[in-house]
Amino acid sequence: MDIETARFNMIEQQIRPWDVLDPAVLALLATVRREEFVPPAMRTLAFVDAQIPLLPGEPEGPRMLEPRVQARLLQSLQVQRHEKALEIGTGAGFMAALLAHRAQSVVSLECRSDLAKMARENLRRNGVLNARVVEVEAREGAKGYPAEAPFDAILLSGSVAEVPRVLLEQLRVGGRLVAIVGEEPVMQATVFTRTGQAAWSQQVVFETLAPRLQGFAEKPAFSF
Repeated sequence: MDIETARFNMIEQQIRPWDVLDPAVLALLATVRREEFVPPAMRTLAFVDAQIPLLPGEPEGPRMLEPRVQARLLQSLQVQRHEKALEIGTGAGFMAALLAHRAQSVVSLECRSDLAKMARENLRRNGVLNARVVEVEAREGAKGYPAEAPFDAILLSGSVAEVPRVLLEQLRVGGRLVAIVGEEPVMQATVFTRTGQAAWSQQVVFETLAPRLQGFAEKPAFSF
C-alpha cells in the first residue's frame, strides 16, 4: 500500500467533503501518522472510512472512530495554542496526538489500563508523550479531572446518553466541550460552550454514530 497516497485520498475523499475545511486541521491530518496508532493487524484499515477495533478478540469493544468523524470533532473544538485540553476516552492515543499539536497541554483519560498503556506507547513512539504536553491517566472520565480543572476545551472521544453537568462545570467561561450525544439510531455531535458561571449554550454540528464511553450513565428506560 502506498501510505502517502492513502493518506491523501483519506483527506481529499473522506474528510474534506465532510465539511472539514479548517486548513490547520487538514495540515495536521497530513502530518500526524494515523497508521502508527492503529493495531498492527489493522494497519491496512488505517485510512478507510470505518471504525477500527483496538483490542484483539473484542470486535465490538473499544474502537477508533472514523477519520472524518475525528477530524470534524477536532475542527468543532477549535482548540487554540494557549489552551488547556481534556480528552475522555484516549483509545489508541491518536486524538490526543492531534490535540497535542493544537493545545498548550493535554490530559487524556482512559478507563481501561490496557488501552492507556497502548496509548502511552504510541504517543511516546511518535514523539508526542511529554508531561508538559500530554498526560494519559488510567481512570474513568465521567467525573472529569477536577484536580486539573478548569479546561478551555474538553473532548469526549465516544458517545454518551447525556453530558454530565460535572464535566460542563470544569470548563472555563468561554470554554467548549464537544461530545456525541444520544442513542441509536440518532446521535448528535454537539458543542457546549460555557457562557457564564452557571450557563451553557449548545449547538448541534453533525449527526453520526459512535461507541459508548464506559462509565457514563444511561438514561432510564421509559415505562408506564
